[in-house]
Amino acid sequence: MTQVRHRALVVDDDPDIADLVVMVLEALDLDVVVAPTGAAALTLARERQPDLVTLDLTLPDMDGTEVCEQLRAFTDAYIIMITGRDAEIDRLVGLEVGADEYLSKPFSPRELRARAAALLRRPRMGLPGAGEGEEQDRTTVRASGVAMTDLGHGLLLDPLTGATRYRDESVPLTPTEGRLLMTLARHVGEPLERGALVKEVWQGEFIESDFLVDVQVAGLRRKLRSTTGRDWIAVVGGTAYRLRTAQEA
Repeated sequence: MTQVRHRALVVDDDPDIADLVVMVLEALDLDVVVAPTGAAALTLARERQPDLVTLDLTLPDMDGTEVCEQLRAFTDAYIIMITGRDAEIDRLVGLEVGADEYLSKPFSPRELRARAAALLRRPRMGLPGAGEGEEQDRTTVRASGVAMTDLGHGLLLDPLTGATRYRDESVPLTPTEGRLLMTLARHVGEPLERGALVKEVWQGEFIESDFLVDVQVAGLRRKLRSTTGRDWIAVVGGTAYRLRTAQEA
């Protein structure tokens, strides 16, 4: 059987940066295309349904955070933001609108390769509306054959992908947020330190960052709270997180 190659989309209007990223991703045997604008990125993402997107924040026609937010409406691709902006607020906004990783220019090609490879080893969860046609059918069939974990109060979790539902409605988690919830659910009621979350969620290949862990957990916590009206995640001692039991939430 022929193995299907992963597809990647590089979004950057700087030809030199784009060429470097393409070279790194092609070394991972990815089928790569480049979009120099946000509009082109959205069109190509719909056409190709990439598994991985690298996204510059500064584009000629629109801000990268806006592109990221629109991508999240229809694709569960992993998104790595690559940008010259290094202010904490820019990283925070980028991660909150759905990015999975954040690299600042100048970046190390070796680090990009490691992060991209680690992301592609994780199962994609199938966001609501992601993947039209054949891909959507595959997600639907798979979901119908998997027993969902009942976290209580109508909140259901697919233990294999992190896809989450509340009272028959999909909860729009990013892939990383889904893996965080899966990890916390496997240890429900038990505090997990940031390092433990990095090891399980980022497969031990992620360069540990308290900032990234905290932002991703905060995003998950906020979405679960706004959807269900309950606070499911507790902060323990300022260094660990715990999924509350149904009785506590």
